[in-house]
Order: sequence, then structure tokens, then C-alpha cells
Amino acid sequence: MAAALVLGGGSLLAHPGVQAWRTVCVAIVIQALPFLLLGTAVSGAINAFVPADAFSRLLPRKPALAVPVAGAAGVVLPGCECASVPVAGSLIRRGVAPAAALTFLLSAPAVNPVVLTATAVAFPGNPGMVAARLVASLLTSVIMGWLWIRLGRAEWLRLPARGGGHTAGNSRWEEFRLGFQHDFLHAGGFLVLGAMAAATFNVVVPGSVLDTFSGSPWLSVLFLAGLAIVLAVCSEADAFVAASLTGFSPTARLAFMVVGPMVDLKLIALQSGTFGRAFAVRFSSATAVVAVGCSALIGWWLL
Repeated sequence: MAAALVLGGGSLLAHPGVQAWRTVCVAIVIQALPFLLLGTAVSGAINAFVPADAFSRLLPRKPALAVPVAGAAGVVLPGCECASVPVAGSLIRRGVAPAAALTFLLSAPAVNPVVLTATAVAFPGNPGMVAARLVASLLTSVIMGWLWIRLGRAEWLRLPARGGGHTAGNSRWEEFRLGFQHDFLHAGGFLVLGAMAAATFNVVVPGSVLDTFSGSPWLSVLFLAGLAIVLAVCSEADAFVAASLTGFSPTARLAFMVVGPMVDLKLIALQSGTFGRAFAVRFSSATAVVAVGCSALIGWWLL
């Protein structure tokens, strides 16, 4: 019996579908891991080394004005969605208005120089696509920040118990090490769960489904937005995936690039682990709706 189970398990692991699932899952984790390391390192550095009042001095005092400033900050700070979650959590712990921190969470992985350069390379001779991605992503992040000011509730946003800021008498490097270790282990587990869910979709859904939706302008936008959520491609690489989807309209491919860095399975998992499930469900759902709307509007205007 034991031998049969071993042999059966071996044949199951050798199945092409299982191998494909394993390959996609590992690829997503490896692709995102450097940026998660970067994000948790930045989060730990902010907690240990940055003065508590630094961000309050840099950002406008009124949250409604701080939101667009935080969105614009994402243009100059390279990072991935995996990095933005722990950084946003650290900013909120340091006293930054949640609306501004959440705006940065959305804008940083979508409009930073690395992503825009990758988009220009993936769509050569098409600067309109780069401009459309910049405008649609920035508009989405700012709208979501303003929506949080208007509709957000403090009880939806749960932060980790770890305190923020330097404690007098403690070693800053030791605080950095402990903060980095806590955030990385906490977020890494949810990254793996998100990668497993994305890999399952990649293996289960046949490629012929793509052809079914590409013929309808509106269905194609919704389908590629949903595809971006489940594929969970890192924002530095998603433009090349979008460029390969030649059967879809430019607006649909724009939606793929706008929605993905803001709402995907691994990001939802990371948000759930950092801010709580109640926040992740509400915030991700609203972000997806706003991102699709902005993509359709900007795509109609610029593409």
C-alpha cells in the first residue's frame, strides 16, 4: 500500500499540469521576492531611522491635499506592489494620514520610472500607451485616496501590533533588524498564498477562453482586468504580457496594466495580512472598479 501511494504520488508530481502549476507558482514568488525584500527593508529603515515628524513635515496637513502629493511621490520612487504594502503600513504607523499612505501604496508600483520604462520598451513607437498608463494609474490612486477620506472607517484598517518609531536607549540597527524580520516573515507567507492561487488559475483556465472575450470591446476590458488580478504578474513585467495579448484592444490592454499593480491575488493576500481582511476586501473591490473606469476613460481619450 505504501509503495502504491509513493508511486501514485510520484506520477502525480510528474503530471504536466502539476509541473506547470509548480513552475508558475515558483516564478511568481521569485519575481516578487526581491521587491518584497526591498519593501520590508525600507519599512524597517523608516521605523528605525526616520524621525517621527519627517513625513508630517513633507506632506500637506490637510489629507485632501496630501493625497495627490503622495500619488505624485510614486512617480519618482521605484517599487513593486509587494514592496508598497509594508512601506504603507510603516508610513501609517509613523502618523501619515491613511488616505495619503494608501494613495502611495497604489501609485508607487504603477507609475514609477522602472515600470514606465518597461512599458515604453514593451510598446515601442507607442508613447500614447505610456502616457495612458501614467494618467490612468495616477488618477485611480488619487481617487481612491479621496474616497478613503470620504468613506473609509478607522475600524476597517488593522495595523500589526508592532510599534512604530525609535525608542530611546535601544539600538537603531537592532530595531531595524527586528522590524525587517517581522514584516518580511509576515508578508512572505501571504505572498506564497497569493502565488499559489494565481498559479491555480493559470493551469485550470484554458487559453481558448481568451479568444471568447477578445471580440467584445467591453467584455475584453473586464476580462483582461480580471485576468490581471489572477495572474499576479509583477508590475515591472506586466507590460510585456499586455503587449503579447495582440488580439485585444489597446484599452483592454491598458486595463490589464492599470488594474494588475493595484489589485491582484498576491497583493490582496499581502493587504489582508498587513491591514486585515475587512480592509483588503473593501479596498481591493473599490480599487478594481475605479481602475477599470479610469482605464476605459483614459483609453478612450488617449488611445
